[in-house]
Amino acid sequence: MSNDVAASPLAPGLQQRADGVYADPDASHAMLVAAVDALYRGGDFLVGLDYPVFLASLFGHAPARAHASAGARLAVRVQTFGAQRRALYRAAKISAGRAVYVFEPVFLVDPGDPDGEGVPARLDVDEFIADMWLKGIRFGIDVDAVRAAIAAGRIEYLTVASRLEPVQGEDARIVEVSGDIHRNDAPRELANGRLDLSSFQNRFPQIQPGVRLLQKIAASAGSPGFEMSGAVLPPKPGQDVDLASYAGEGTAVEHAAAGEFLLSKRAGFLQVDAKTSRIAVGDKIVSHDGVSAKTTGNLSLKGDYEEFGDVQEKRVVEGDSIIVHGDVFGSLASRGGAVLLHANLVGGSADNLRGDIRVRGVASGAVLRARQGEVVLERAENCIVSGTRVTVAHAINCEIIGDEVTVGQAEGGAIAGRRVTVGACAPRKQGEMLVCVLRPDTGQIGAVIAQVGQRVAQFAELASRARVAMQQMTAKPDVRRYLMLSSRLRKNELTLTPEQARQYQQMGQDVGPALKAIAEVSSKVKALEGERQAGQAMLATLEAQRRGAALASNVEVSSVQGETQVRVLGFDPATGAYDFGPREIRQRLRGAQQGELLFAGATGSFAWSSEQDETVNPRARNGLDDQYDFAS
Repeated sequence: MSNDVAASPLAPGLQQRADGVYADPDASHAMLVAAVDALYRGGDFLVGLDYPVFLASLFGHAPARAHASAGARLAVRVQTFGAQRRALYRAAKISAGRAVYVFEPVFLVDPGDPDGEGVPARLDVDEFIADMWLKGIRFGIDVDAVRAAIAAGRIEYLTVASRLEPVQGEDARIVEVSGDIHRNDAPRELANGRLDLSSFQNRFPQIQPGVRLLQKIAASAGSPGFEMSGAVLPPKPGQDVDLASYAGEGTAVEHAAAGEFLLSKRAGFLQVDAKTSRIAVGDKIVSHDGVSAKTTGNLSLKGDYEEFGDVQEKRVVEGDSIIVHGDVFGSLASRGGAVLLHANLVGGSADNLRGDIRVRGVASGAVLRARQGEVVLERAENCIVSGTRVTVAHAINCEIIGDEVTVGQAEGGAIAGRRVTVGACAPRKQGEMLVCVLRPDTGQIGAVIAQVGQRVAQFAELASRARVAMQQMTAKPDVRRYLMLSSRLRKNELTLTPEQARQYQQMGQDVGPALKAIAEVSSKVKALEGERQAGQAMLATLEAQRRGAALASNVEVSSVQGETQVRVLGFDPATGAYDFGPREIRQRLRGAQQGELLFAGATGSFAWSSEQDETVNPRARNGLDDQYDFAS
């Protein structure tokens, strides 16, 4: 290897300092490449070259081990690359982004024997880099492999340089940042520690306001690659994604220092649209999976629920408003919203504490109860129906009871109500047709009101006597003085000296028995007053029941088309007219009838009101007394 030192000055971009050759901190990559090219073509090369820093400075490629900064040191010195040494290096074979070099023993010409084999020599890594540069390989030399091949000194075919493929940019992506958005389909754990295998822990997650649900991870630009010539291979940048496209009702996009997030703006239930991937937070739960043992289990929800699938047999759905678009074979229980079934209710039940029930399809073999609401059915078969108001277009073999009942066509059923209107009725096969008008029995309420009123008066009298006794005890001079003094001390209107405080304590001891007696009488007065107020509240309730019972009862059947009976059915106003369980409703309507028979016939029409208690037309039928008239 030659030890000649270069005499030519360095091109702009390179600086020769006392401790080595540096890249000019103000020079661009292009200027540094031109400076190095001029140096190599001028017959010099860089000794002690730091190749990773060299690549980082000239091309901006910084592998992990290259910590190059502006003005980094590239090499120890510059040295002349003599012609004899240059002749030791072969050309590399370039193909498919790789450069292959054949290493073999090399020899320098012996001046004493020009025609001889020559003097054995050794290649040099820095010279190799310079020679490859001049032959078009400026980037991607495997310096470690070259150094190892030179040290081995044997014939070897070696890939000495490779093209660096660009690292393509990653697409932007959406990641979940809240565990609250995940369903938990594990069995629900009961208060006693046991597992309810028919219910899931959290099928429909509930979200609080201000919760970060999703985060957008921005797309990356990627990093460029390089041909061995140093030409840049640009990367394909990642594609962006619009986080706002995921924002549904109740959510919004938040731009924060930590990134871009999808945020819940309200408390409610999380809904994910499978088609659009939009996330919404709303008051109502919407499901498209149906209710079954596999999909949801039994549901007990604090909110409105809408189901587009079927509710399978033995499955229970509890909630506020419940809307089902599929068929219902299980049980629906509402705490006070509306229950709406767009299809059929078959063999199941619908129960609403304070709201309406409507079935647009067919109700068959079902139980429907609206405790304080209306039941509206298009067609009902073999059903038990109760409600404040019941409206059925066509009822077959049903037991129907309510305060106000309207049936368009009834076949083989039992219908009861305070106000009953039937368009047409007839028996069906073995099922009789029975219509009952509910009439309250107010005798018991009057007796109870009298008893409660008497008891309230007794409590008032006892309380008055106790107050008189307490006034007499507090009127005693020593007791009155002690109570007045105690009151002023509590209000901080008086301050006692030590001597006065001792006198005050002695006074308290003297009147102690009297104070105890006063306290006992006062406690008795409070208890009596509480009993009196409770009795008055009960009286108000009973009076309201009596007023309600005094409302008129009536029944109207427009067309009798087969054997039909109309009877009076009494009820206790204290327990209500219609809000009973299915078994009791069937027993009351289908059991032995003790009420007054108003009509029995196969044709005609009938109308009756408790206010008139008389017939509409003057002609009797079927052997009944002339007291009741019927129109054919």
